[in-house]
Amino acid sequence: MAKYGLVGKDIAYSFSKTFFSIKFEKENRQDTYHNFDIESIDQFPKIISENPDLKGLNVTIPYKEAIIPFLDRIDKEAQEIGAINTIKFQNDGSLKGYNTDHYGFAKALANFLPLKDKSALILGTGGASKAIKYVLKTMGFRYQVVSRKKTESTITYSSLNKQIIEDHCLIINCTPLGTSPNISACPTIPYQFISKDHLLFDLIYNPSQTEFLKLGRAQGAKTSNGLKMLEHQAKKAWKIWRS
Repeated sequence: MAKYGLVGKDIAYSFSKTFFSIKFEKENRQDTYHNFDIESIDQFPKIISENPDLKGLNVTIPYKEAIIPFLDRIDKEAQEIGAINTIKFQNDGSLKGYNTDHYGFAKALANFLPLKDKSALILGTGGASKAIKYVLKTMGFRYQVVSRKKTESTITYSSLNKQIIEDHCLIINCTPLGTSPNISACPTIPYQFISKDHLLFDLIYNPSQTEFLKLGRAQGAKTSNGLKMLEHQAKKAWKIWRS
């Protein structure tokens, strides 16, 4: 019997626990999946020491980048992305970090391709957005990252205008804005310039229809929440743990 789990903050809503618990039950496995809800990443070593039978972990907001110093090795793709969402406990007890978000996003996005133009706006700069950037680069998209603060590599929400929105067919929400229970929140973009040529992709899956997606759909855009991406990345994580 092996133990798996999710490390994050405020993760009672977690998709992973439900997904893996159902999976284990269906397959008559004695394995278990637990939520490790921690206030600070400094509590991570305590999870390891108190759960010697752990075989694998998923990592979610806000620790996808902060977890890196606690790992012994990092997979090449995860290294390039700069964020971790899957940890495998090696036979020698060492911890190896992977990123399966990029795989999940690529698989989910494939259902909507081709778009009118290979151009994207990435809303947010956290660990999830790093995996999205990696995928878009691999697929040959040009993209622009939108943040609250202007930097060399980002533009601000207040600078978004008709031209920028029209020039980017794919808009991806990588921020937590709109997650339950704060379901009325959404990224502040000029939704009036969105059209039927757009795809709005929200990494959030709870609620299934965020304000961001509703506003896009009202303008005729195609929309997708993050559920398919999560399912694909979870299956990939399972493969890694079992390999």
